[in-house]
Amino acid sequence: MPINPKKTEMEKQSPEARVKNFDEVAQGYKEADALKEAARCLQCKKPLCVEGCPVNVNIPAFIKLVAEKKYDEAAKKIKETNSLPAVCGRVCPQEEQCELKCIVGKKNEPVGIGRLERFVADAERLSGNIEKNTVKLPGKKIAKVVIAGSGPAGLTCAGDLAMLGYDVTIYESLHATGGVLRYGIPQFRLPKEILDIEIDYLRKLGVKIIANVLVGKTIPIPELFKQGFSAVFIGAGAGLPSFLGVPGENLAGVYSANEYLTRINLMHAYKFPETDTPVRIGSRVAVVGAGNVAMDAARCSLRLGAKEVYIVYRRSEEEMPARKEEIENAKDEGVKLHLLTAPVEVLGDEKTGRVTAMKVIKNQLGEPDASGRRRPVPIPGSEYIIEMDTVVSAIGQSPNPLIPQSMPELKLGRHGNIITNEENGETSVPGVYAGGDIATGAATVIAAMGAGKKAAKGMDAYIRSRMNL
Repeated sequence: MPINPKKTEMEKQSPEARVKNFDEVAQGYKEADALKEAARCLQCKKPLCVEGCPVNVNIPAFIKLVAEKKYDEAAKKIKETNSLPAVCGRVCPQEEQCELKCIVGKKNEPVGIGRLERFVADAERLSGNIEKNTVKLPGKKIAKVVIAGSGPAGLTCAGDLAMLGYDVTIYESLHATGGVLRYGIPQFRLPKEILDIEIDYLRKLGVKIIANVLVGKTIPIPELFKQGFSAVFIGAGAGLPSFLGVPGENLAGVYSANEYLTRINLMHAYKFPETDTPVRIGSRVAVVGAGNVAMDAARCSLRLGAKEVYIVYRRSEEEMPARKEEIENAKDEGVKLHLLTAPVEVLGDEKTGRVTAMKVIKNQLGEPDASGRRRPVPIPGSEYIIEMDTVVSAIGQSPNPLIPQSMPELKLGRHGNIITNEENGETSVPGVYAGGDIATGAATVIAAMGAGKKAAKGMDAYIRSRMNL
């Protein structure tokens, strides 16, 4: 029987409906859809898709179990290497990872691996079998370890260490766990209820999570070793926003995307007026940047009531780093693109100190720069003004500096990132490991999870060697 050349589509809310709510846009596969998509997998003897997965999920094995309608077993198979399948199925850029390597994708569309992973995780959740399916743990604990930060790197490292037999404690600086998964990704892409279930699974593995503790400040890292912890993993993320560097960016109504999305997510502004924490944005919003964070900020703005939302990006649509799916979703919802355009100045009202407009300049593409993309070159005399009530800077973030500042012996890169051994996450300080955005700068959720997994192996080897195990 010939393979269907196209992926099985997922149902979505219509653009007209979804811009009025924060409910999940993609509705996920029904069982018939999942079975149809699972049938497209070739069950390769040398599965390149697994090589493309930073956490090495046995993809053919779990898809085979889906095809056999053994959904609980499929969930167990995924969780052998990935404790957050419902998260990954929703926000992982599979098109750049596992699906990029899929053999079916050589001539047709690749198998919808992420969609099937989401289906399996959701099927397990809806069946009520998550607790029953919890991985059995070793009886005796090997040693105590600390995870600083509960983002994707920290959660993955914690889950892997718990399954290896360690007594794991996560310290989270904010009051809510999840890091960028909670404060950076909108409800319509990753519902908080789904995230809570994934985090609760780690608790079932015995992971202790303590909020409102900033490792390095509340508790210095040397003190943790004195308390009997054998190793520390730093997964504090990239919490230092980059700004535009233009006049007027200190006006009221100019946000970093980090602050903007945190206000919406952690302060539940998406539930206003149910929760009394609105974000004042006016009717016109400009988001500078074109990554996934920029798309999230733009799409949130529409749902918060903005009438006009613009993406201002200095290159063309072809160079936009956001996922193609997110770009298309944004355009379908009414986000307008000001391409080959860069901000020159943010303009404001002298009396109120608030944003009123943004002065921009047109660009043309020149020779490729260090990133391999063609460099934007301003066109003299092409400036024009866009009237705006709010400007959001979504041009990237740098590693969180708070922990490195508290521990001078940690070697840092020129961008403030903690230098680590890429193979095992080891830092310049014995017993201290790091991974995710604090080591690489802002990257993807799955890349951070891969770093957390490598660090867990490194910490296990380090502790065992010291204990002669």
